[in-house]
Order: sequence, then C-alpha cells, then structure tokens
Amino acid sequence: MIDPTASTGVGVEALFVGELAPLGPQKAPSGIRKSRVAGPQTITRLGLRGDHQGDTKSHGGPEKAVHHYPRDHYAAWAAEGVEVSPAAFGENISTFGVTEADICIGDVYRLGSALLQVSQGRQPCWRLNARFERPDMAFRVQKSGRTGWYYRVLEEGMASAGNRLTLEDRPRPQWPLIRIIDLLYTRTLDMKALADLAALPELAQSWRTLATRRIETHSVENWDRRLHGAS
Repeated sequence: MIDPTASTGVGVEALFVGELAPLGPQKAPSGIRKSRVAGPQTITRLGLRGDHQGDTKSHGGPEKAVHHYPRDHYAAWAAEGVEVSPAAFGENISTFGVTEADICIGDVYRLGSALLQVSQGRQPCWRLNARFERPDMAFRVQKSGRTGWYYRVLEEGMASAGNRLTLEDRPRPQWPLIRIIDLLYTRTLDMKALADLAALPELAQSWRTLATRRIETHSVENWDRRLHGAS
C-alpha cells in the first residue's frame, strides 16, 4: 500500500453538495444528484453545509458526514460502458491520486481548517441503480470494490476546491479499505478477521455491529433490499 498523502497531500479537484429531488420510478427523495460548489465551504459535524440526504436512516449522520469518491475510477467505469460525469456517485469530495487501496480505516486528514477521519466504506444501495438507470449498478460497484468511503468530522472548519487533503494520523495501517471490502463482500465468513474488524474503535459502529452479527449467526445478512430495493 502506498501513501500518496504523506508529504504534500492530494489536491481536491472539486466539492459537491446536493439538494433533495425525486429519484427513480418511485420518486424517492434523494440528494445523490450533486452540484459543484465554488469558494470556501463550511464543513460541520453532519457534512458540507447545504448538502442533503433523503433517507437519513441509511445516509448521512455523523459517521457518514462526508462522502469521498475517487475520480481515478471514472475511466474504468467509462471503459465498462457506464456514462459518468462529475459527482456521478453522489460524492462530496472528488480527487485524483488516492483510492481504496491507499485509505485506511481511522486515517485522519486535514482539509482546509476541517479535520476528517475515515469511518467506513460506502455500502452501495439501489439509489445507484436509479441514478445510472441500470438495475445492477449497486451490485457492480460492490463487486468492483470501487465504492468510495465516508468521513466523520473531528473538527468543523472551512474547505475549498484546490485545498489539499493531508494525512495527519494513521492508527490502523493494517486495515486499508480494500481489505475491509474484500472481507465484507468476498471472504464474508472469515471469523478471525471479522472479530478483528469488530474490535476497531475507529470503525463506524454500524459496521462493527455487522461484523459481530455475522460472527454470532455464522451467516451473511441479506443484501437484496440494499442492492435492489426489494421488500
């Protein structure tokens, strides 16, 4: 694993926020369609000011305050026939030069005057199917490992496009996000690894609970509702 942020950091290409708007055939309220914002932006404990989520039970909140998706992945999606444009995945932060292979759970980054900590990866849901008008898009994002990740906000502050995302602390270098993605979606019942994952204090509580439940039940949770919107 490389650390592209060790010295000068990674430049933020753009910041995005989204208003609520109907999404898909069900017209579900969603903020996944985001627009670029210029100039200094306020980052609070709940994310960028002006950003919205339609389903606040599953999206947003302190543990998923800011969503980061690497622009590095856009070329791969385009090569696979997926039409992508800025903020296609509902991201708040867009960068080149850092992916799930470079990010570790618990990483602490300075962005402008705000301090962010990686809390979990993204669990793709059916809203991506509606966003891209492809019934399997959420599954494809999950299978590819190109999921993006979330930050909690340790210190509120201001940030702008053009600021650099600079690593300040890495308490869990043995837990790059790609390892967790592999554990959650491929090696799903590796009990030793799940126990280690559940013990990470920097990991979002919902993912620690997920790991604990798999250990207790020796089974994997049903993904249908999340991936397809099934009842």
